[in-house]
Amino acid sequence: MSTPFVRRADPYQDLLVIDARAPRFNQAVVATLTTVALLTGAWPLLALVGLQLAVTVVFGRRYCLPCVFYFQVIQPRLGEGPLEDSRAPRFANILGAAFLLTASLAFAAGQVLVGQVLGAMVAALASLALVSGLCVGCEVYKLLARVRGFKEGLLDRVDLEQLGVLSTSDLVVLFTHPLCSDCQELGPKLERQGRRVVTVDVSQRRDLARKYGVTLVPLAVSVGADGRVLARL
Repeated sequence: MSTPFVRRADPYQDLLVIDARAPRFNQAVVATLTTVALLTGAWPLLALVGLQLAVTVVFGRRYCLPCVFYFQVIQPRLGEGPLEDSRAPRFANILGAAFLLTASLAFAAGQVLVGQVLGAMVAALASLALVSGLCVGCEVYKLLARVRGFKEGLLDRVDLEQLGVLSTSDLVVLFTHPLCSDCQELGPKLERQGRRVVTVDVSQRRDLARKYGVTLVPLAVSVGADGRVLARL
């Protein structure tokens, strides 16, 4: 008797996270279709792929055809992959849609070289993500999130009393989410290093996530006895 397939995260309800394999499957589809469009000169196909990405961003995963195929057909057979923050791949979709739609407009306006360059960039970056796992759009999002966090200065100090912590020595405050697989690994790793870890579940303490500008999890900071942030880990 086979074991029934059970997900940790519902793909259409738990929107803060996503099976990491789903964006990669979507990138495989994007890379394939954009490459075909460029090789055959069928530039309207670029517009269709760009519109599909735009519709996904605006209306959600239920309207992402590659995502639905992955969640309904592939995931039940392969099992659920690692869960990751969904905002970075969503930002990558925004960039992909912008580039492809702009490429389509360039082709329509007779600017063939511009359209080819923009389309080739999307095809190359989607292929890179598929082969190596490096999503450039995701990395851009993470960089912008970190820069924004530093500029806001929201993590210069942590209110330990608000966390219910009385500290006489340095500790680590770890912002996490129950569906984040990296979060589950980082906490025990820090404890094995002999650090005292205080965990903040951002799904339960959205107020603290907003207060401290937490845009990605896991986020760990070393905090002094006075609540001053000493370093980001």
